[in-house]
Amino acid sequence: MPFLDLQNKIGIDVDKWMLLQSSKQPFCQAGRCHSFEKDWVECVHGIGAIRAKKECKVEFEDFLECMHRTKTVSELRRHIGA
Repeated sequence: MPFLDLQNKIGIDVDKWMLLQSSKQPFCQAGRCHSFEKDWVECVHGIGAIRAKKECKVEFEDFLECMHRTKTVSELRRHIGA
């Protein structure tokens, strides 16, 4: 337990902000991948982890691509020739 609760004094929750794009963001702007995460959460909600892996695979892949940009970077490298 920290001696100074700096996050509450400042008025932001950095832990939640770093973990969820859909949580309240500083300056009230939506995160870059907010819509992809929202689609994925709506798909997963209430169906269970095993079914979600199969049925929500497309939404999850879109969310991961938005977060990490792995396919975009590999395409750019392929076109540049690096």
